[in-house]
Amino acid sequence: MAITLFKNPRAKALMTLLLLLPFSCASPGAAGKVEQDSQSPAKSLSSYATDWNELFFRTSGWFGGDGIFGIPLDGREFVEAGPQTRTLFIFSDSVVGKTKDGKVKSGDYKMIHNLVAYLDGSEPDPDKFHFYWPVGDDGKPTSLFSPQTPDTQSGDYYWLGDGFVNVDADSTLYIFAYRVRDVPTGGFFEFEQVGVSLIAIPPGSQPPFQEQRQLDTPFFYQLENGGGNVTYGSGIFANTASAGAPNPDGYIYVYGVAGPYLELRVARVRPESFEDFGAWRFWDGQSWVADKHSAKPVANSVSHELSFSPLPDGRYLLVHQKYGMLPEVAVQVAKSPVGPFFPAKDIWRCPEVDEDIDYFVYNAKAYPHLTKNGAMLASYNVNSFDFFTDILTDPQFCRPRFIWLKL
Repeated sequence: MAITLFKNPRAKALMTLLLLLPFSCASPGAAGKVEQDSQSPAKSLSSYATDWNELFFRTSGWFGGDGIFGIPLDGREFVEAGPQTRTLFIFSDSVVGKTKDGKVKSGDYKMIHNLVAYLDGSEPDPDKFHFYWPVGDDGKPTSLFSPQTPDTQSGDYYWLGDGFVNVDADSTLYIFAYRVRDVPTGGFFEFEQVGVSLIAIPPGSQPPFQEQRQLDTPFFYQLENGGGNVTYGSGIFANTASAGAPNPDGYIYVYGVAGPYLELRVARVRPESFEDFGAWRFWDGQSWVADKHSAKPVANSVSHELSFSPLPDGRYLLVHQKYGMLPEVAVQVAKSPVGPFFPAKDIWRCPEVDEDIDYFVYNAKAYPHLTKNGAMLASYNVNSFDFFTDILTDPQFCRPRFIWLKL
């Protein structure tokens, strides 16, 4: 695994958990049952999103990356996108360069920590899809967002979390950013997360977002039992009328993931108080409290990037990668933004893990505004434990993959 690419801050804990998990195949049922119950295209809950996968299969410029979130810039998170919709896609570690004949030379690409892309409209039209990254003094690509907060130390960089446009306040675009630092560990992932920042971008700002503000937040901290850290920003649910939520209560819900068991925790705040971190409240299993250390898990075995959105029947849908890095994309139905949650249901097995012994998948999520014909777009990431070798012969392997999820 590359030690300088796709630096998921919690990957070491994920790998420890992953190595302890039993892998097994479901045994076939009684004679006659397998055929009857086997999945068919008509019965399947998910299908391959061919046109979206083609959009992200690129041979030059950006041709690989992860950490993808899609933010509708009009703030209408749960309203089906139309011709006027503009979506900001944000990426974390990415590969920029050029490939030739299905291969790439080591000197023909550069890895940067984050960048963005814009899509105009609701369709995966390559003529309306454009990437942006800055160029350094050496003329080579460089990261779009770099840590600038008081807590930043030399060498820190950002892995990006979820974001949203705060229409109910002043339409500021907020993006969570995980501050990461290289640390020799002797393992697969030689880095650690050291903080959570909040990037605030005023409305109308264009890349490179020179008007941005960056704030240190208290939303990265150690569990009191010493069993790992808590990080908020893995997913955002704007439960507001302006976002198109069907039963809005006026709060912004922010989901966090804690410890090696990948426990899901929930915070919420009013839109006008989003930067007032003292106004945030945390779900302790019974009520909303000011003490973040009192937060209790509402689910577990999720992934560090995920999505939470309302369903047409009044319930809610959590989409995540099962156990963080297993080959299944899973969904869980909930009765409220804090649960209770139904058991996880596998809706897609990621076939890329069968292509190479080193390939793994992670961080599935959905894009509720990119819903079409009763199906919601979702994605997951693909990576390799032998990145620097595999990219030379399969340069497009490390891009998001897209599926349609039937609602």
